[in-house]
Amino acid sequence: MEELIAKRYIKAFKEGLDSESMQNATLLFDTLAKSFEDAKFIEIINSSNVSKEQKLDILLASVKPANSSAIDSLIKLLVEKKRIEIIPAIAESMRKDTAHTNKTYKGRVYSDSDLDAKVIKDLSSGLSKKFDSNISLDFVKDNFNGIKVDVEDLGIEINFSKTRINDQIIQHIIKAI
Repeated sequence: MEELIAKRYIKAFKEGLDSESMQNATLLFDTLAKSFEDAKFIEIINSSNVSKEQKLDILLASVKPANSSAIDSLIKLLVEKKRIEIIPAIAESMRKDTAHTNKTYKGRVYSDSDLDAKVIKDLSSGLSKKFDSNISLDFVKDNFNGIKVDVEDLGIEINFSKTRINDQIIQHIIKAI
Protein backbone atom coordinates (compact mmCIF):
# COMPACT_ATOMS: atom_id res chain seq x y z
CA MET A 1 0.00 0.00 0.00
CA GLU A 2 2.81 2.38 0.92
CA GLU A 3 4.47 1.73 -2.43
CA LEU A 4 1.35 2.82 -4.34
CA ILE A 5 1.07 6.00 -2.31
CA ALA A 6 4.80 6.66 -2.75
CA LYS A 7 4.49 6.27 -6.53
CA ARG A 8 1.83 8.99 -6.62
CA TYR A 9 4.04 11.37 -4.71
CA ILE A 10 7.01 10.55 -6.97
CA LYS A 11 4.97 11.10 -10.13
CA ALA A 12 3.96 14.59 -9.02
CA PHE A 13 7.39 15.36 -7.57
CA LYS A 14 9.45 14.51 -10.64
CA GLU A 15 7.34 16.54 -13.09
CA GLY A 16 9.23 19.74 -12.36
CA LEU A 17 12.71 18.23 -12.11
CA ASP A 18 15.42 17.37 -14.60
CA SER A 19 17.19 14.01 -14.39
CA GLU A 20 20.17 15.34 -12.41
CA SER A 21 17.90 16.94 -9.80
CA MET A 22 15.95 13.71 -9.57
CA GLN A 23 19.17 11.74 -9.01
CA ASN A 24 20.19 14.14 -6.24
CA ALA A 25 16.75 13.88 -4.65
CA THR A 26 17.01 10.09 -4.86
CA LEU A 27 20.32 10.11 -3.00
CA LEU A 28 18.92 12.48 -0.40
CA PHE A 29 15.78 10.42 0.21
CA ASP A 30 17.87 7.24 0.34
CA THR A 31 19.95 8.77 3.12
CA LEU A 32 16.82 10.01 4.88
CA ALA A 33 15.27 6.54 4.61
CA LYS A 34 18.30 5.07 6.39
CA SER A 35 17.38 7.23 9.39
CA PHE A 36 14.25 5.09 9.70
CA GLU A 37 16.47 2.12 10.57
CA ASP A 38 17.39 3.86 13.83
CA ALA A 39 15.01 2.97 16.67
CA LYS A 40 15.46 6.32 18.42
CA PHE A 41 14.63 8.24 15.25
CA ILE A 42 11.48 6.18 14.75
CA GLU A 43 10.52 6.72 18.37
CA ILE A 44 10.80 10.50 17.93
CA ILE A 45 8.90 10.52 14.63
CA ASN A 46 6.09 8.32 16.01
CA SER A 47 5.88 10.08 19.37
CA SER A 48 2.68 11.94 20.13
CA ASN A 49 4.69 14.21 22.45
CA VAL A 50 6.55 15.64 19.45
CA SER A 51 4.46 18.18 17.53
CA LYS A 52 4.05 18.26 13.77
CA GLU A 53 6.12 21.43 13.65
CA GLN A 54 8.97 19.78 15.54
CA LYS A 55 8.88 16.76 13.24
CA LEU A 56 8.86 19.09 10.25
CA ASP A 57 11.86 20.99 11.65
CA ILE A 58 13.79 17.73 12.17
CA LEU A 59 13.11 16.52 8.64
CA LEU A 60 13.74 19.90 7.00
CA ALA A 61 17.04 20.21 8.87
CA SER A 62 18.11 16.85 7.48
CA VAL A 63 17.38 17.88 3.86
CA LYS A 64 18.60 21.49 4.20
CA PRO A 65 21.96 20.83 2.46
CA ALA A 66 20.07 20.05 -0.76
CA ASN A 67 18.72 23.60 -0.82
CA SER A 68 15.75 22.46 -2.88
CA SER A 69 12.30 23.99 -2.58
CA ALA A 70 10.78 20.93 -4.28
CA ILE A 71 12.19 18.59 -1.63
CA ASP A 72 11.17 20.97 1.17
CA SER A 73 7.63 21.11 -0.25
CA LEU A 74 7.43 17.32 -0.44
CA ILE A 75 8.59 16.99 3.18
CA LYS A 76 6.05 19.62 4.30
CA LEU A 77 3.29 17.79 2.44
CA LEU A 78 4.24 14.45 3.99
CA VAL A 79 4.19 15.94 7.49
CA GLU A 80 0.91 17.74 6.84
CA LYS A 81 -0.78 14.55 5.56
CA LYS A 82 0.77 12.45 8.39
CA ARG A 83 2.65 10.25 5.94
CA ILE A 84 6.18 10.57 7.28
CA GLU A 85 6.42 6.80 7.63
CA ILE A 86 6.33 6.31 3.84
CA ILE A 87 9.65 8.10 3.32
CA PRO A 88 11.51 4.75 2.97
CA ALA A 89 8.95 3.65 0.34
CA ILE A 90 9.40 6.97 -1.46
CA ALA A 91 13.18 6.49 -1.42
CA GLU A 92 12.84 2.99 -2.87
CA SER A 93 10.39 4.17 -5.56
CA MET A 94 12.72 7.04 -6.46
CA ARG A 95 15.65 4.64 -6.72
CA LYS A 96 13.71 2.32 -9.02
CA ASP A 97 12.40 5.19 -11.12
CA THR A 98 15.88 6.68 -11.51
CA ALA A 99 17.34 3.27 -12.40
CA HIS A 100 14.63 2.74 -14.99
CA THR A 101 15.09 6.22 -16.47
CA ASN A 102 18.87 5.87 -16.72
CA LYS A 103 18.76 2.15 -17.56
CA THR A 104 21.31 1.53 -14.82
CA TYR A 105 20.67 -1.47 -12.60
CA LYS A 106 22.45 -3.28 -9.82
CA GLY A 107 22.33 -6.99 -9.26
CA ARG A 108 23.94 -9.74 -7.26
CA VAL A 109 25.71 -12.98 -8.07
CA TYR A 110 25.27 -15.72 -5.46
CA SER A 111 27.48 -18.79 -5.22
CA ASP A 112 28.98 -21.12 -2.63
CA SER A 113 32.39 -20.92 -4.31
CA ASP A 114 34.48 -17.84 -4.95
CA LEU A 115 34.16 -16.34 -8.41
CA ASP A 116 36.87 -14.46 -10.25
CA ALA A 117 36.24 -10.74 -10.78
CA LYS A 118 36.59 -11.29 -14.54
CA VAL A 119 33.71 -13.81 -14.51
CA ILE A 120 31.48 -11.31 -12.71
CA LYS A 121 32.52 -8.57 -15.14
CA ASP A 122 31.76 -10.84 -18.12
CA LEU A 123 28.33 -11.71 -16.67
CA SER A 124 27.66 -8.02 -16.14
CA SER A 125 28.65 -7.00 -19.68
CA GLY A 126 26.71 -9.90 -21.21
CA LEU A 127 23.54 -9.00 -19.35
CA SER A 128 24.06 -5.32 -20.17
CA LYS A 129 24.16 -6.11 -23.89
CA LYS A 130 21.22 -8.49 -23.69
CA PHE A 131 18.95 -6.00 -21.91
CA ASP A 132 20.35 -2.81 -23.49
CA SER A 133 21.16 -1.43 -20.05
CA ASN A 134 24.09 -0.81 -17.77
CA ILE A 135 24.05 -3.64 -15.23
CA SER A 136 26.62 -3.89 -12.45
CA LEU A 137 26.88 -7.05 -10.39
CA ASP A 138 28.20 -7.63 -6.87
CA PHE A 139 29.33 -11.02 -5.62
CA VAL A 140 27.66 -12.48 -2.52
CA LYS A 141 29.00 -15.68 -1.00
CA ASP A 142 25.99 -17.85 -0.28
CA ASN A 143 25.18 -21.52 0.25
CA PHE A 144 23.65 -21.80 -3.24
CA ASN A 145 25.18 -24.86 -4.93
CA GLY A 146 25.95 -23.27 -8.29
CA ILE A 147 25.60 -19.72 -9.58
CA LYS A 148 22.57 -17.47 -9.31
CA VAL A 149 22.33 -14.00 -10.86
CA ASP A 150 19.58 -11.70 -9.59
CA VAL A 151 18.75 -8.23 -10.95
CA GLU A 152 15.59 -7.46 -8.99
CA ASP A 153 14.63 -4.16 -10.64
CA LEU A 154 14.62 -5.81 -14.07
CA GLY A 155 12.93 -8.97 -12.81
CA ILE A 156 15.85 -11.16 -13.91
CA GLU A 157 16.88 -14.28 -12.05
CA ILE A 158 19.16 -16.79 -13.71
CA ASN A 159 20.56 -19.80 -11.92
CA PHE A 160 22.75 -22.73 -12.75
CA SER A 161 22.46 -25.37 -10.06
CA LYS A 162 25.10 -28.09 -9.95
CA THR A 163 22.50 -30.50 -8.57
CA ARG A 164 20.05 -29.79 -11.39
CA ILE A 165 22.75 -30.19 -14.04
CA ASN A 166 23.84 -33.52 -12.51
CA ASP A 167 20.22 -34.71 -12.45
CA GLN A 168 19.78 -33.75 -16.10
CA ILE A 169 22.96 -35.59 -17.09
CA ILE A 170 21.76 -38.72 -15.26
CA GLN A 171 18.34 -38.48 -16.94
CA HIS A 172 20.01 -38.07 -20.33
CA ILE A 173 22.21 -41.14 -19.74
CA ILE A 174 19.21 -43.20 -18.63
CA LYS A 175 17.28 -42.22 -21.76
CA ALA A 176 20.28 -43.10 -23.93
CA ILE A 177 20.46 -46.60 -22.43
